[in-house]
Amino acid sequence: MANNELSVEVVFAAPDRQMLVTLQLPAGTTVRQAALQSGLQAHFAGLDLAAAPLGLFGKVVAEPDLQALENGDRVEIYRPLLADPKEVRKRRAAQAAERARKAALSGA
Repeated sequence: MANNELSVEVVFAAPDRQMLVTLQLPAGTTVRQAALQSGLQAHFAGLDLAAAPLGLFGKVVAEPDLQALENGDRVEIYRPLLADPKEVRKRRAAQAAERARKAALSGA
């Protein structure tokens, strides 16, 4: 590997399978460029690498189109959230409170 090249991994996990590719890219390649060059969109229907949220080693990258990669980085492609986790927790708490209220009423 030349000094002006980086070795990086790009990963994506669908609910039923995952895929990891290792790429040799020129220095200065951005997080988004690596995702686009991974070719993973050909293996996962509906994967939009131009808009997908991206991260490095489990941390979301705020500006993947600007952040340059370093040798050894692992680019992670995230699936969009189907539901807001905060809203899901609120809904679960409200349901638990309602069950507790009904249990208290039926036991009283």
